[in-house]
Amino acid sequence: MCPKGGNQVDCDRFKGVVEKIIFEGKHGPYIVASVEDIGLVTCSLDRDVWREVRQPEPGTYIILSGLTKKRAGWRATQGRFMQPSDENREKRRKEQ
Repeated sequence: MCPKGGNQVDCDRFKGVVEKIIFEGKHGPYIVASVEDIGLVTCSLDRDVWREVRQPEPGTYIILSGLTKKRAGWRATQGRFMQPSDENREKRRKEQ
């Protein structure tokens, strides 16, 4: 089940903005992103989770998916940079 948010690109993908990068996390490097109507979501920068070669920078728009609610907050099981096709998909969803 995915949370309902105003920034959903589709059922399981959410647009977020990178707020900060934690390089020395307990379980490795990760990002903290803000997602409208959900709040802060973390995403590991491990290769199995972050699907890009480059790391994001603060202020970068990203797409997070596979959100899971943990005791400490929301976690994404996948993350990548936002693409123009994501914007188009989001616009179509809002028009429906």
